[in-house]
Amino acid sequence: MMKTTNSILSTPTQPFDASVPWLETQAEVSACRYEFARMNTLSLGIATRPNQFIVSFSYYAHAKTFCDEFTSPVAMGKGETFPVFYNPLNPQQHSLSESAPTTRVPLFVFGVAGSIVISLLYLGMIGGCQ
Repeated sequence: MMKTTNSILSTPTQPFDASVPWLETQAEVSACRYEFARMNTLSLGIATRPNQFIVSFSYYAHAKTFCDEFTSPVAMGKGETFPVFYNPLNPQQHSLSESAPTTRVPLFVFGVAGSIVISLLYLGMIGGCQ
């Protein structure tokens, strides 16, 4: 295993809302891939997430190995290690967990609802002109 000198991950901090002190362990990078910024219609051509690396990693806690991934502005090599805090009451929750899970369902729902509203407004304007 190689020790990383990544300044972003070299000083992990415990979550502020932790009622129980989180424990520190070492995580190992299993993969790192580059993800280009994506643009979509609802963001009006503005990239919602900049170019970034998706880092997959695993860590050992309470006699079990957990795997997850996070985004990073810098690349990390396979086998590099870095410190991570985990919740002893729920070991799969760690300091690199996103605060809100990312999902595309709400964005899709807003797109469909917006299309319906615009269609109804258009039909109302055409019907009112006759």
